[in-house]
Amino acid sequence: MDHLQSQYPQDYVQDSILAYKEGIGQFVQKMPELGNKYLEFTAACFQGGVIGEKGKHLMALSIAICLQDEYCIMYHGKEALDKGATEQEILETVGVCAAFGGGAALAQGVTLVNDIVVEYGRQGY
Repeated sequence: MDHLQSQYPQDYVQDSILAYKEGIGQFVQKMPELGNKYLEFTAACFQGGVIGEKGKHLMALSIAICLQDEYCIMYHGKEALDKGATEQEILETVGVCAAFGGGAALAQGVTLVNDIVVEYGRQGY
C-alpha cells in the first residue's frame, strides 16, 4: 500500500486510535462494571471462530463505513491489516460497503419514497 497517500497529517490515524483507547480507558475507570463487560463482549465477538479475526474486522470496517464512524473505520481497518488483510481485500470491502449503502438508498427510494409520493403527492390529501 506504499503508493497510497493519506489526506491527513502523519500519525493522524495512530493518534486517533490512541485517543479512542484512552477514552475507553477513562470510561472503564468511571463505569467499571459496564465498561469491562463491553470490553469482554467485544473481545469475544472478534475472536477467531468459523469466521477468522481478519474477516470479522473486515465486516466491522464495512459496517463502520456505512455508519460513517471514523474511529471504528480507523480501528477496524488497522486491525484488519494487522490480521493480514491485503490492500485488495480492504478495497473489496469498501466496494461491498458502497454497493450495500447505494442499494439501501435505492431500496428506500423505490419503496418508501414512492409510497410517500403516491399517498401524499395528490392535491388535497
